[in-house]
Amino acid sequence: MLLGQTANEAALPNGRPLDGVRILALESMQALPYATQLLARLGADVVKVEPPGAGDQGRGSTPAMTDPEGRKVGATFLRNNLNKRSICVDLKHPRGKQLVLDLAARFDVVAENSKAGTMARLGLGYEDIAAVHPGVIYVSVSGFGNTVETPYRAWPAFAPVVEAMSGIYELKRVGDQPPLVAPVGALGDISAALFATVGILAALRQRDRTGQGQYLDVAMLDAVVAMTDIVTNFWSMGLPSGTVAPLIMHGFRAGDGWFVIQVGREHQFARLVDLIGHPEWVDDERFATREGWLDHLETVLRPAIESWAGSRTRLEVCDLLGAAGIAAGPCFVDAEVAVDPHVAARNMLVEVPRADGVAQPVLVPGNPVKLSGVAEGPETRVPWLGEHTDEVLRTELALTADDIASLRADGVVA
Repeated sequence: MLLGQTANEAALPNGRPLDGVRILALESMQALPYATQLLARLGADVVKVEPPGAGDQGRGSTPAMTDPEGRKVGATFLRNNLNKRSICVDLKHPRGKQLVLDLAARFDVVAENSKAGTMARLGLGYEDIAAVHPGVIYVSVSGFGNTVETPYRAWPAFAPVVEAMSGIYELKRVGDQPPLVAPVGALGDISAALFATVGILAALRQRDRTGQGQYLDVAMLDAVVAMTDIVTNFWSMGLPSGTVAPLIMHGFRAGDGWFVIQVGREHQFARLVDLIGHPEWVDDERFATREGWLDHLETVLRPAIESWAGSRTRLEVCDLLGAAGIAAGPCFVDAEVAVDPHVAARNMLVEVPRADGVAQPVLVPGNPVKLSGVAEGPETRVPWLGEHTDEVLRTELALTADDIASLRADGVVA
């Protein structure tokens, strides 16, 4: 899907479910920006507040492109900031803090993802914002939360930190090898962003009923503990870290690469062994229990599965497995995902033209939330650093050109 295109155009007259909702986002990197981008895709007006100079830390990530001013715009920023406006305000300057307080009164949601306690120290915490806007939905996303004292509250955190602390790295670590860090991208960021999105929508709905705002506090570690539920759940049921659950959930080799199967029930096992030409194994005592499947996986099952699959492609194998009621999927590489027909049909990649003359567009994940009564797109590109500072200050606070020039001269805005 190209930037600026629209899918499900017939639904355009319906508008979007969050039309009229306004979000002031004091955000950086991904744990909050992914959430506000999703809300913007659903119609919210998101004004992003960045520090003068480097801006959002995500702009400094790699790989990167350059903007029309020759400044770096990193991949993390490009993935998480479509459909937003950017203003540059120095929150540490007294006049900058006052600008944010003045702006906050005009927004439904004020959201931040600094280290716990940072906004309160700047005079921009929940109590400060609620004093000028009692109905505000104030959102904090941090590594370990703001509202409860924990041993880790003061720690900075990125996604791999909370992923490690959830126990999932140890669950999947092999022997004495070091843990595989960030095996699925930024799970710690995206999970926190999704729970923040749910919380924001719930808080807005409650305010519709009660007229009251509230504080939404999301800890990244909480989010990952919820996403990696098997760690503590399995432990509580006698299956500690390092113990393999008794099911076939492994990768196997086909003629052109790897595919994954999940078989966890006896009827699925029966269908699998029948498909690969060994229906007699259903009554074989070696496979009478699920533990037996794993005991003989490498010596018996894997050779048979891979012998059957070796003359077929991954897609052919998975088609046959799927037709037999066995869940399976090919292991794609990046270039295959980029041109996958399912991904294209579902508009799950947005092509963002580069601003530095490189022909290959930047691919950004699309919106996974498909609503039949809501058009998808058109998306607008990420904002350049501080691109909308003057516009927002003029329209929201009625500041004059001289007022803005004074703020800029003092380094308050950029």
